Formats: sequence, structure tokens, C-alpha cells
Amino acid sequence: MTEQPPTRLARRLGLGDAVVIGLGSMIGAGVFAAIGPAADAAGSGLLIGLAMAAAVAYCNATSTAELAAVYPESGGAYVYGRQRLGPFWGHLAGWSFVVGKTAACAAMALTVGAYAAPAWARPIAIASVAGLTAVNYLGVRKTAALTRVILALVLAALALVVAGALLGGVARVDRLDLDVDAGAMGGILRSAGILFFAFAGYARIATLGEEIDHPARTIPRAIPRALGIALGVYAVVAVGALAAVGPDALARSDAPLATVVGAGDLAALVPAVRAGGTVAALGVLLSLIAGVSRTVFAMAADGHLPRWLDAVHPSHAVPHRAEVAVGLLVTLLVIVADLRGAIGFSSFLVLAYYAIANSAAWTLPPEQRRWPRALAAAGLIGCTVIAFTLSTAAIAAGIAVLAAGALSWAARHRRRAQRA
Repeated sequence: MTEQPPTRLARRLGLGDAVVIGLGSMIGAGVFAAIGPAADAAGSGLLIGLAMAAAVAYCNATSTAELAAVYPESGGAYVYGRQRLGPFWGHLAGWSFVVGKTAACAAMALTVGAYAAPAWARPIAIASVAGLTAVNYLGVRKTAALTRVILALVLAALALVVAGALLGGVARVDRLDLDVDAGAMGGILRSAGILFFAFAGYARIATLGEEIDHPARTIPRAIPRALGIALGVYAVVAVGALAAVGPDALARSDAPLATVVGAGDLAALVPAVRAGGTVAALGVLLSLIAGVSRTVFAMAADGHLPRWLDAVHPSHAVPHRAEVAVGLLVTLLVIVADLRGAIGFSSFLVLAYYAIANSAAWTLPPEQRRWPRALAAAGLIGCTVIAFTLSTAAIAAGIAVLAAGALSWAARHRRRAQRA
């Protein structure tokens, strides 16, 4: 049996667990949270945006899988950028991931509240963050087990959505017509950036590199499988939703899939769809908190964040201080965040994170490659293009965060030079 690389954490996750964690991070986010703003940006052209987002995500997935097989450590592109491009780029990748995904955690928590009880959205969001932080604190085995249950419930709810959309007597093929011209491409690219938010879950597999059994073999197999299944589910649901109510209704709704089912003869299914939206967002939030905390843990171990965050629980074998710190930050964001704004802001920073990952993958030697080098270049170009077609507010806020990350790097090095 091949000897595994040393790890600071317990290797408890197999291939099935890794795929489920990736699916639990992806399936639900795009359908229940991002489809409304994507329809607002591109109308029925969101289907093209979905294909673009999936293509960029596939390029990113192959780059991430290659790098994770070579560097099976917690931290994802923070580790890859540091190893392949230099410490500054690793720092910037980790900074982008932590801030961007903390915003994504807040967006998912608010989605929980919006579907469960809109009038109590923020209190429910805060309670969700607290509960799932506790689940992660108790150990990654419990995280994987709960994710399996959540994923099964979400897939059942989405099956009801598709049934309600296509069998409710309101579906029309003409709502799928794509009137694409040069002027519409900006909106389609913007929708791709928004929908990319839904495909970023496969990174959770890579960021758990120190807890996956035989990562060099497991990670490259788990990532493409999770991505392919998620794309198939998204495509079916998006087509059904557009056919049932059209893009305008989706764009106006805070709970678009409940709107889809409520428009037809199967409106009795709406409570089940709302429950499904709640569970879907809980599943994504569960995995997001785990992924962000692992990157915080890795950055703290290297001195890029406070050292006290580099601690592993003696019995649960998880980075417990990082878990609690992330939970508190997400709670603060939930108090002040806007759901749609958080999605755009998160997308910009996560696209920056993957641009660094693709750049790192480009530098791999031939013997460490499993896919053509051109995919890394395509991923870098795709991330850059769709990031800068997002809203002006998202771009400005994202650039400000990247600048703050660069300044924090410079300040850290200045302090080191003064001590020397």
C-alpha cells in the first residue's frame, strides 16, 4: 500500500465522503440562491451563463485536482500559490478565499432564513451559523454524515420542483427562447459570474486534503465526479424553472423555486420546496464553514493569521479555534449583509482565488499533470473575464479586499525586517 503523506489532522474521509461533501457544497446554492439574480442579469440567457460557469469550473476543478494531488494539505490555493508562485501569491489566495467564502457563508445563512421564515430571516440565520459551527467543532466525520442526509433531502426537494414546473400545467417552451446579441453578452457573462458561486463547492474537497484518505488518488477522482453531478442537476432545474414562469418572475422573487411551483396546479408542494431550500442552504453552509476554517488554520500555522488559530482539538482532531472564529465572523456579516450583494462580492473574490490556482497549475511539470496544460490557461482567462463583468459594487469591493490583503502582506514583512 502506498505510504500517505504526514498530516496534522485525522484522515477519516474516503472517496464517497469526499464526493458527498463536494455535492453538499454545490447542489442547492445556485438553484435556491443564485438563479434569481442570474435571471435578472441575463433573462433566459442564464442557461448560456450556466454553461459558461460550468466550463470555467471544470478548468478550475482540473487545476485544483492536479495541485491537490501534489500538495495534499489543508488550505487549497493558499498552499498551491505559496508552493508554485511564491509566498505573496499564496497569501493573496488565502486572503481572497477566507473573505470571499465568509461572505458566502453569510449569504447561505440568510438563504436559510429567507426560505424558512422570511419575517425572521436574520435570527434564523444566526441560529443556523451557531448550530453548524458546533457540528463542525465535534469532528469532520459528523460533518460528512450530516451532509449525506442533507444532500438526499435536497435532491428529493429539487425533484418536486421539477415535477411542479413541468407537470403543473404552466410550462411553455417559448420561455426558453434565447435572443442573444452583442448587447446581451454582458448580462450573460454577469450571470456566469453569479452562477459560478454555485460551482465553487468542489474546492471544499481540496481544502480538506489533510483529512482525506489517500488524497493523491481520491481527490482527482472526487472533484470531477461531484462537479458533473451538480451540473446535471442545475441544468434540469434551470430549464424547468424558466419554462414554468419565465426569467422575469424568477428575477423578482426572493424564493424563486417556491414561485415556480406555486404558479401551477401542484402549488401544494410549495411548503416542501421551502423546506428543501432551507435544507439546501444549511448543507452548503455546513461545508463552507468547514472549508474556510481549514484555510484559516493553514494560514495561521504559517504566520499569515494570528498563531492562536493554529490549534487542533485533542479529541475531535479538528481546528477548533479556527472553527469558532469563522462562526463569529459569519454571524457579524449576517447582521449587516445583503443577500444578492454578498453573492456578487463572494463570486469576485473566489474567481480571484481560482485565477491564482490556475496560474499555479500552469507551472506544474509534465510528470505531475493529469490534464492538458491548456485547461489551466483557459481557467485563468475565464476567471478574469467573468469576474470583471460582475456588478460595479462587487468589483470595487473585491479590489479593495485584494488591496487590503496586499497591504497586510507588506506590513507583515516590514515587521519581520524590523525584528531582524
